[in-house]
Amino acid sequence: MKRLHIFLIKSFLGPFITTFFIAIFLLLMQFLWKYIDDLVGKGLEFTQIAELLFYASARFVPVALPIAMLLSSVMIFGKLGENYELVALKSSGISLLKILFPLTIFVIIIAYGSFLFSNYVMPIANLKNGSMLYDIQKKKPALNIKEGIFYKDIEGFSIKVAKKDSDGKTLKDIIIYDHTAKNGNDKVIISESGIMQLTKDEKYLELILYNGHSYIDITGSKRKNPYRTTHFKENLIRFNLSSFNTINNSEALYKGHYAMLSNQQLATAIDSLTNKYEEREITFTKNITDKYTTNSEADNLIAIKPFSKIKIKQQYDIAINKLQALKSITKSNKDDLEYRKIIITKHNIEWHRKISLAIACLLLFLVGAPLGAIIRKGGFGLPVLFSVFFFLIYHVLSMIGEKSVKDLSMKAYEGMWIANMVFSLIALFLIYKAKNDVQLFDFSPLLKRINQFFKKEQVQ
Repeated sequence: MKRLHIFLIKSFLGPFITTFFIAIFLLLMQFLWKYIDDLVGKGLEFTQIAELLFYASARFVPVALPIAMLLSSVMIFGKLGENYELVALKSSGISLLKILFPLTIFVIIIAYGSFLFSNYVMPIANLKNGSMLYDIQKKKPALNIKEGIFYKDIEGFSIKVAKKDSDGKTLKDIIIYDHTAKNGNDKVIISESGIMQLTKDEKYLELILYNGHSYIDITGSKRKNPYRTTHFKENLIRFNLSSFNTINNSEALYKGHYAMLSNQQLATAIDSLTNKYEEREITFTKNITDKYTTNSEADNLIAIKPFSKIKIKQQYDIAINKLQALKSITKSNKDDLEYRKIIITKHNIEWHRKISLAIACLLLFLVGAPLGAIIRKGGFGLPVLFSVFFFLIYHVLSMIGEKSVKDLSMKAYEGMWIANMVFSLIALFLIYKAKNDVQLFDFSPLLKRINQFFKKEQVQ
């Protein structure tokens, strides 16, 4: 048995490691496709790109492990079934459960390692990756200005362009709001076209504007809506970018984010946020009760002498104003409480995600192994097809569950574990089928009953 266990583990290790790195590579390609616009043309050094990809790869480890478990288990047991090795083992008195036992122990160790990785390593990887992405997106913001969208990453300015030519420099229909005076939109610059360029030291972004005008509000004037308009054929504006060309300076922005915390830290944060939520709810209820009680002296005065001192219309106006204020305050507090609830929910999601993904390693192995024994095909053909099909089901169930939790229509433990619960049943079903050498979908009993039914009809 010891030799058999070593043989199974050795047979499993090769495909598992291969499929694991393939899964990491595919997830990394998806990551690059998503952020390609933010990375291209930023003048990044090779070490910075390698560091970013390293941290991004680390983030995908807990997701790639279940995929690798499913695919490798289907391949190995499919190959064993195809070569009649499983039949030989069973005929020698070794049941499927005994064959699965050593690999199951190995997978449990991997699952526990996945949880430890998610709990202690991934928060650091998320922090590094998130802060680097933020800094890279902020670096050289000239290249980040997109058509039809206000760009607000330059402090004190909002810039919008209607069209940006393929050269990345020529702009059309430019609007610039200058907030540097901190008096709202007191200065607006509009231009028909312009050219965008960086200075040689890359510390300033220059906008050369053509055929435009600027509006400046004049404070202290007695005129209604006073402003000064200036027309220009060419105008140069410089934006200081010295704070944008630094990498790794924004980790403090993400340290409290739920994705950057371990489960212990998440539990502490959830308790703290829940206490604050309850305090806010009690305070809101108390304020509404105290402020809008109908037993106040003023209300009693209105009720006793409605016609002697206050006209009916005034009473209506007071009541309407009170209701409108109450409605506004209630909506504002309701939105605040709902936002707090969503934040607590996101912390709960992250807490459950770390554990559920670790358990998914074991469940998908217990789905893949009997599935491979049933289909009896090795290699990358049919096993990959079945693996992709089952993983898509798992992924869709996970996404539906997580979305339902974020919508507050399900509890966190329900939504984050729904996929694992469904796959527990699938694993039991497939193990039963493989253990008893039953076809995955055997319709012969049904067809037999249908034939018997038609024979009886013919006899009658």
